[in-house]
Amino acid sequence: MMTANFDPQLLENLQSRTPLLWLNPERGGPLPGSAPSLTLIDEAESRLARCAPLLATLFPELAAANGHIESRLMAAGPLQQALGGGCASGSWYLKRDDELPAAGSIKARGGFHEVLAIAETIALEHGLLQDASTDRRILATPQARAVFSRYAVTVGSTGNLGMSIGVMAAALGFDAVVHMSADAKEWKKDRLRQRGVRVVEHDGDYAEAVAAGRAQALAAPRSHFVDDEQSELLFFGYAAAARGLARQLVEAGRVVDAAHPLFVYIPCGVGGAPGGISHGLKALFGTHVHCFFAEPVASPCFLVQLASGADTPVSVYDIGLDNRTEADGLAVGQASELVAALMKPQLGGVFTVSDDELYLNLIALKDTLGVEVEPSAAAAVSGPGWLDSAAGRAYVQGMDMSEATHVIWATGGSLVPAEALRGFQEHARGLSRAGAALDP
Repeated sequence: MMTANFDPQLLENLQSRTPLLWLNPERGGPLPGSAPSLTLIDEAESRLARCAPLLATLFPELAAANGHIESRLMAAGPLQQALGGGCASGSWYLKRDDELPAAGSIKARGGFHEVLAIAETIALEHGLLQDASTDRRILATPQARAVFSRYAVTVGSTGNLGMSIGVMAAALGFDAVVHMSADAKEWKKDRLRQRGVRVVEHDGDYAEAVAAGRAQALAAPRSHFVDDEQSELLFFGYAAAARGLARQLVEAGRVVDAAHPLFVYIPCGVGGAPGGISHGLKALFGTHVHCFFAEPVASPCFLVQLASGADTPVSVYDIGLDNRTEADGLAVGQASELVAALMKPQLGGVFTVSDDELYLNLIALKDTLGVEVEPSAAAAVSGPGWLDSAAGRAYVQGMDMSEATHVIWATGGSLVPAEALRGFQEHARGLSRAGAALDP
């Protein structure tokens, strides 16, 4: 049985959808021998830097940032005052990947990077580029588009990865195809179609959409499949975010060392984005950074994989969960094997969030900071509070900590239609009123 290696109490809590903090007992161990070289982070940073002028040309909304894919680090004092205390003292910040232009989510980091890598490879093969010094804006010329139009870029997605891959691939002239699962939002499909992306809809979940996209790409010549579960190009595109955050922490006057540890909380679907960022941060800060993933109670695929202790894939379905959540971007039944192996010695832990708590987090961001996000992007707001639980106190026990920095990663929402945002907020306020009425 897949459940044989689970702690019985943990399994019971997972199956009853009880929000919890699970601490990773394998943290601190060595990276697996198969771990890709950290030089790939430097290569990803270099690619994104040399392609920045191209991105500014393709996307007017990136012109102000000179084509650089970076989001601001926002002080979150009012949110901390509303929710914080105890072990979560220190300084709270919100990482605003929800504001990333063009794609509107954290997926712009890995997604744009992989499509740019594909484009560079094809351009080199066709003599459009000579070497790394060639101005990448040549990839936006009619000559380059004519070449790219003979190739397809395909991906399977619940929404945000499809948005980043589709938007980037279509902008360069590729035949962009996004296979989307049943839980993907209709507005995301509409926005992709408006960008010239072919959207293929599936009745099944994320895994089925990925499988269909992979099969189509393998059957077609000149087709590249972006594999969210196994792609190193995606992974290191996300990892490149670490150095940008490090610079922002310096600018904010935040030191990261043993006495001033960094805690980072990131929503998790299949694991590529949070895993890549955590991998990059661990490469920079080592034992002084502590990364935690946030997952819905119905879809804790990363927690299930790591807690199972299995070397083979384990899904949330194997323990009786249904993978149905309002956090469409996190509705994933099985974690990436690539990322799970890399996170096993690096991840601090995983905490789970109910759908109701997602909405309450969403309205807390709106009311304290004026930040409007989609439900999945609000999952990590609960992170610092978990340090005040028994498990959280056990995690920090023994740390000679004078003051910590807490970074909550907001992963998406700026492209969400206004009426959808209002719907989220109205639902959240209804939950808040109901909770207040029940509170003695």
